[in-house]
Amino acid sequence: MLTILGPSSRFCDGFSRRNFLRIGALGMGGIALPNLLRAEAASGVRSGHKAVIMIYLPGGPPHQDTFDLKPDAPAEIRGEFKSISTSVPGFRVCEYLPLLAKVAHRYSVIRSISDAVDDHSDFMCQTGRRKGNQPPGGWPTFGACVSRVLGPADPGVPAFVGLQPRMKHPGYNDAKVGFAGVAHDAFRPSADAKSDMILNGITTERLADRRALLTSFDRFRREVDSSGLMSGLDGFNDQAFGMLTSSRLLDALNVEKESASLRARYGKGDDKIHGDAAPMLNEQFLVARRLVEAGARFVTVAYGFWDYHGNNFGNARNDLPLLDQALSALIEDLHDRGLDKDVSVVTWGEFGRSPTINKDGGRDHWPRASCAVVAGGGMKVGQVIGATDRLGGEPSERPVQFGEVFATLYRNLGVDVNQVTVPDLTGRPQFLVPDGCQPMKELVG
Repeated sequence: MLTILGPSSRFCDGFSRRNFLRIGALGMGGIALPNLLRAEAASGVRSGHKAVIMIYLPGGPPHQDTFDLKPDAPAEIRGEFKSISTSVPGFRVCEYLPLLAKVAHRYSVIRSISDAVDDHSDFMCQTGRRKGNQPPGGWPTFGACVSRVLGPADPGVPAFVGLQPRMKHPGYNDAKVGFAGVAHDAFRPSADAKSDMILNGITTERLADRRALLTSFDRFRREVDSSGLMSGLDGFNDQAFGMLTSSRLLDALNVEKESASLRARYGKGDDKIHGDAAPMLNEQFLVARRLVEAGARFVTVAYGFWDYHGNNFGNARNDLPLLDQALSALIEDLHDRGLDKDVSVVTWGEFGRSPTINKDGGRDHWPRASCAVVAGGGMKVGQVIGATDRLGGEPSERPVQFGEVFATLYRNLGVDVNQVTVPDLTGRPQFLVPDGCQPMKELVG
């Protein structure tokens, strides 16, 4: 966060210039301001502003107690929850998801994600790949690739915004910008307080001088960096300073501009941090919608703590109604605003949970089967893709890879995964998804 002390003149939208200039981001230890975005033309990329919102559920939610209940399984498998009907005939969900049940015709559920790993990490949810055998620089996040390939849709709004906090368990923030380059890392308005920097005595009138100074710093850091990750940072100054001279980003972050009724529809959630992950801030779903509407191409939200090794059903009784309210509100809000063809939503965790309930009343890690909820993006909705066996332990129909979901999201953004590549630090072109992964025909035809 960059704070520039300037005069307290006000924009016509009611924000003071002094307050707005706090939005500027300083990455890499608080020095390089333009760590955001560079537009780069690439073959296979269609123009236009499409966007993706990813809701990451750290810890791995129990698929058998949410969207893949097994009412005919033995008691030690099926658990305590009952299923309820939805707006899609034959599709049933947990009784603690009544709002999502009402809007089931607006999303699809993938019940057979099959290639997770037993690792409390956001890596596969953010990259679509496993950690092993990474090219020089490391696999980049989806958001970093989107920023690298498509660049910003609006000069005052970063292409990639990360609303997730720095979580206590470092694995939940494992995924990095990789070989896409630091200029394409997420803008994080919720970053640690230590990243805030006050430039005492620097007024808006002296911003041009500060720009020249930062350009010099960036050039110096690029020259001394041996990894190649910082190459070209001085080319990103224009957008960084564009953000400092526009109120568009700050406006998007201000949910008070929404009606009281809509904010009540999303709800507040729970601001307490449970376990070692994230609070359940429902308003972040609304902020995500406002950000993509303002021009962001990819926004991530981390929501809750779903590692239910004990008291699975007590925890779920508390958490599921909050997720139910926030996610159903987001899906309906996008539809009501005519954004359902342009904005894709994916909600998932790093793996599923074990079929058998353990001695502590919990479910343990289970990477062999998990589920995801997808909506918007012009995708085919109101369906269930894939299935698991009667115990919820193995895919029995249509195993799905994380990379297939990512290929679908890229397609929704207008990016052809068979054409577009990003070079790693050796200059070797790398495709955006693992070999063989294509957009899911069930979702896009």
